[in-house]
Amino acid sequence: MSDKIKFAVVGCGHIGKRHAEMIQRHPEAGLAALCDVRSREEAGATAFDVPFFQDLGAMLREVPDIEVVNVCTPNGLHAEQSIMALEHRKHVVCEKPLALSKASCEAVIYKALQMHRTVFAVMQNRYSPPSQWLKDVVGRRLLGDIFMVQVNCYWNRDARYYKPGSWKGTSDLDGGTLFTQFSHFIDILYWLFGDITDIQGKFADFNHAGITTFEDSGLITFRFMDGGGMGCLNYSTAVWDKNLESSMTIIGSKGSVKIGGQYMDKVEYCHIEGYTMPELAPTNPANDYGTYKGSANNHGYIIDNVVDTLRGRTTLTTNALEGLKVVEIIERIYGLRK
Repeated sequence: MSDKIKFAVVGCGHIGKRHAEMIQRHPEAGLAALCDVRSREEAGATAFDVPFFQDLGAMLREVPDIEVVNVCTPNGLHAEQSIMALEHRKHVVCEKPLALSKASCEAVIYKALQMHRTVFAVMQNRYSPPSQWLKDVVGRRLLGDIFMVQVNCYWNRDARYYKPGSWKGTSDLDGGTLFTQFSHFIDILYWLFGDITDIQGKFADFNHAGITTFEDSGLITFRFMDGGGMGCLNYSTAVWDKNLESSMTIIGSKGSVKIGGQYMDKVEYCHIEGYTMPELAPTNPANDYGTYKGSANNHGYIIDNVVDTLRGRTTLTTNALEGLKVVEIIERIYGLRK
């Protein structure tokens, strides 16, 4: 592995193991170690023939040639563990969200600047062909002035997901539906249109009393700081049995578009002045966790971007400041619950 970028993964749940698999498949990346509070067997990480640790500090001390630490632990641990890795002069790949507060994100960014290291925020839905297409359409102002944007996120998360004793559903480690399930779509909203203001919201817990400490549904309205258009975010994890949709509808002065499907994975409508819709590449399937599904399986692109950035061939797909902005927007929305 002498000529490869050496990665370590902390947190060996579904996503952590996905990161480890993508690292092992990359010709310029090498998996140097794994870490989880559980044993290798309990974490289901026996397929990875690398040193295994149950303490992050011990891993960082005992495997000094690690260059990148992928933080794939519960949300509430992201900031603390990212800072620890940065203090050992490692680059960090942090799963969403970067932290559960703007202040914690700022602490991560400050440490990265202090140690001259890079923090990559994982927002893999940016790689989906419909998202890439939409970024081009909006960036070229083909839709003209943006009047309205509607984001609908309707998923299923029930007792099959929120198991007793799990970190999921807790305020301190999960943080809430917008952090764990729908931060990807808030990221797409911010990536396309920038910051929002004049936020108003209504929240309800229809189906999760006793299994989470937060709402399962919300209706949010806002205005965009740039251009003055209006928007809304409607979300719920109270959908019965399986995910329904994740969609974005955009109304502009020169056209309208909608990307939809379960994971914003298909273009459902495109009518733009003087424009012919191109044929897009197929979208990767969703991450399949058995009883439930997550967003698109684009983690291989994340590892590609980390390697290419550290080799000087490109720049970050999602930088730490963008990760902070997503957290800040969610924090402002959740501030309305008080």
